Amino acid sequence: MSVERGGRLGILAGSGELPRMVADAARKDGRDPFIIAFEGYATPETVAGFPHAFMRLGSVGHYLKRLRKEGVSEVVTIGHVRRPSWRTLRPDVRGAMVMARIMLHSGGDDRLLRIVREEIEHDGFVVRGADEFLPQALALHGTMGRVVPEESFWSDIQEGARIAHAIGALDIGQAIVIQEGVVLGVEGIEGTNALIQRCAGLKREGRSPILVKMKKPQQDRRMDLPAMGVETVRNAADAGFAGIAMEAGGVLVARMEATIAAADAAGIFVVGI
Repeated sequence: MSVERGGRLGILAGSGELPRMVADAARKDGRDPFIIAFEGYATPETVAGFPHAFMRLGSVGHYLKRLRKEGVSEVVTIGHVRRPSWRTLRPDVRGAMVMARIMLHSGGDDRLLRIVREEIEHDGFVVRGADEFLPQALALHGTMGRVVPEESFWSDIQEGARIAHAIGALDIGQAIVIQEGVVLGVEGIEGTNALIQRCAGLKREGRSPILVKMKKPQQDRRMDLPAMGVETVRNAADAGFAGIAMEAGGVLVARMEATIAAADAAGIFVVGI
């Protein structure tokens, strides 16, 4: 099955600010995006002013059919969604087939996202990465705000990056929290903000913890690049963290200026490594 090339951009939108940012960027580039807003994740604010349809996450057949009807040729998947259970997903026939494939193959989010990408491509759509529309949102190399990490924190930053890279290679998660060489927590399906909250009660005396966020080494950049934003910064500051280190060029920062301003106001560092 194929669709017309050079047509519209379709956005499969989860929660957070990035879906709206992709839509705004596409419109500025002369594209005419159509948004499939996943119920329970995307909000009316996400889609305001754009042609859109709210649909269940599991209605795979319905939203692929709608994208074809709207003349979409390229698709971006962006925004957070929780890994669903069969009972909460309520899939259509096509969605049930996708779920069956996922259940037959054990693995983490990379496996799931690969199956989703293959299903989209099977219908002739070209899958594009959100960073292709938001290159300015990629984490920069070096200190990104006014707060510079003290020399004593660099051992944790470097060790945290090594460990985050290792757990990513195992398709476990994209972030860890580390304090004086001790890993306080590893990101699972709960997401980064829940990881921060979980580790807030585990920190010890001494140097404050650091959140380290890295792209998985085997990760398809078109699907689920790690992301952070103002909420991540505020949660880290509230939890008593010293700062956040992330992979330069491998993490999307929603509303970069506002995020860095929030870090400066909270007195925590944000650094790209």
